[in-house]
Amino acid sequence: MNAVLQPRTPAMHPDEWSARIQLAAAYRIFDMLGWTEMIYNHITVRLPDSVTGGARQFLINPFGLHYSEVTASNLLKIDIEGNKLDADNPWPVNPAGFTIHAAIHDKVPDAHCVMHTHTTNGVAVACTEGGLAQNNFYSAQLHDMVAYHDFEGITIHADEAPRLLANLGGKPVMILRNHGLLAMGPTVPLAFVRLWTLQRACDVQIAQATMGRAIPVSEAVARQTSQDSFQFEQRFGAGQDVFDAMTRLMEKRCGTDYKS
Repeated sequence: MNAVLQPRTPAMHPDEWSARIQLAAAYRIFDMLGWTEMIYNHITVRLPDSVTGGARQFLINPFGLHYSEVTASNLLKIDIEGNKLDADNPWPVNPAGFTIHAAIHDKVPDAHCVMHTHTTNGVAVACTEGGLAQNNFYSAQLHDMVAYHDFEGITIHADEAPRLLANLGGKPVMILRNHGLLAMGPTVPLAFVRLWTLQRACDVQIAQATMGRAIPVSEAVARQTSQDSFQFEQRFGAGQDVFDAMTRLMEKRCGTDYKS
């Protein structure tokens, strides 16, 4: 194994270091795709029981760093309340920014990874009364997979969590009205391809909006399209091949210092 892949300290569990490298790669991929919001927004990962012994512990970006500055070693380890657990890490955590993530990680068993963005087209669609339109190749793949949660202001109040979870209803992606996009999954790659598909659907919807009335996709065709979409299926990698390809592209463009 390359030295850059070794844990930053001998005491760190290899599974934690592996999770840190994958999450740091995700932050750099988001930066490459332009899915950044200065120092805000988060991608969070729940550490496996092999690392925590069953305790709920998570990795999150250091508050104050741009996504392009995130590395495996400067990611913060926190508990479900957003408290920092690695005292040797000098960066602060933004517990308020963890509110949505904490609620989902805590109550959704498969939510190993939670991703949240404020992309321009994502927010634009989130601001429309009709939400995501069932009128393109990408939105059809998300048939009956998109939840909605009404805007309640900046998501820093814990009492919003029960309403958000009720609106989520077990669906893997959510449009936070007037706010942005959210995706989750049992793995980082699956959460990523879910969010990528939602983002592409929003991009097409915004581009199409200037061209007149769209051709709708029927309920039956959308249902079949979502069933036929192989990118989410475990037997086809559940996004792993896509994430690996994007990681290679990111490394060619930006280097491999995210592994440090």
